[in-house]
Amino acid sequence: MTGDDMLVWWALLGGLLLGYLIARRGSERAKGLQVDKLRRNYFRGLNFLLNEQPDKAIEVFLQIAEVDNHTVETHLALGSLFRRRGEADRAIRLHQNLIARPNLTADQKSVALLELGEDYMRAGLLDRAEVLFTDLLTMDAYAAPALRQLISICQQERDWHRAIEHARRLEKISGEPQGRLIAHFLSELASAACQKNDPGSAEHLIQEAIQHDRKAVRPRLLQGQLAMQREDWRTAAAAFETALDNDVDFVPNALPQIIACLEKLHEPARIRSYLETLSERYPGVSPMLALAKRIEDEDGVPAAAQFLSRRLQQRPSVRGLAALVELQILVSNGESRDQLLILRELFRQLIEDQAVYRCNHCGFGARSHFWQCPGCKNWGSVKPVHGVAGD
Repeated sequence: MTGDDMLVWWALLGGLLLGYLIARRGSERAKGLQVDKLRRNYFRGLNFLLNEQPDKAIEVFLQIAEVDNHTVETHLALGSLFRRRGEADRAIRLHQNLIARPNLTADQKSVALLELGEDYMRAGLLDRAEVLFTDLLTMDAYAAPALRQLISICQQERDWHRAIEHARRLEKISGEPQGRLIAHFLSELASAACQKNDPGSAEHLIQEAIQHDRKAVRPRLLQGQLAMQREDWRTAAAAFETALDNDVDFVPNALPQIIACLEKLHEPARIRSYLETLSERYPGVSPMLALAKRIEDEDGVPAAAQFLSRRLQQRPSVRGLAALVELQILVSNGESRDQLLILRELFRQLIEDQAVYRCNHCGFGARSHFWQCPGCKNWGSVKPVHGVAGD
């Protein structure tokens, strides 16, 4: 069991122990046989748990956990455990039965509603979950966790306007800054406006996103793309460069566009200078490979190969070696060229099997970039993989 699972189990055992002690204190008024049965069942369930038989332990605990003001926490812990084990149906039934009890306090009922909403989320019943979380907001109970769940629902439904509304409300009641998250939601709307060929709305949304998060990368990239569409190369280059000033890890997303803009401006010297500077700031090989390509175009293949060989001694890279092999193929023939072709194929297969991007929050790996991690749903956490086998 994981550490979190163990915490749930200890919370569950604590609740049951409390019930047992209360029953023992009241033994003078209760029948001795009932107290003995409670004691036996409690330790029987504990024995199942210690012998790593959680299913049997759960059944025993369910039998002895009568719902009263002393065992509500036990039922909540059990429901949470069912949900974590992927048994959303059992969690739903347990929390529904709990809510139906007439002896719950207002706070206990609110907690049970919140738990039931999370059960519905796990089961994919988003409409039912949304109703419960909205009810909690109306009751002014557990508003912050309810809003977080509503934001999650809006993201799954891609309802960015309502997601922004909930995020602003969450920021107001919790004091937690939500500007970075709102900037991503606005960027989603700006991307949709671009796809609908509505640059005016896109520009407005981009500016609003930048106001919410001055260090945001995504709106700057969108700003650069819109400027390229209207052939405003200088503005586009400045937007992409600002994006990398905000977060240099997004070099693979912005560097090709920067080079394209500077080429349109007929500034080859600036391209080489920028790539040299970027190579010092960025730990990956993308700037080095782009610089090798510039050297090949301007000074020839031997000069580019010499440059790559020198740089790869300082910063080993599979992608860099593959590029060096490509250059050597251009100036080789006969058996030597045949061997290089085999080596190129091996490098190709090796590179294709590697994740290009990885989430720095949950470790999700992918061949393409995602603004929202498909694994943990965090925004902006998917970055290029660095190192010998990475960028």
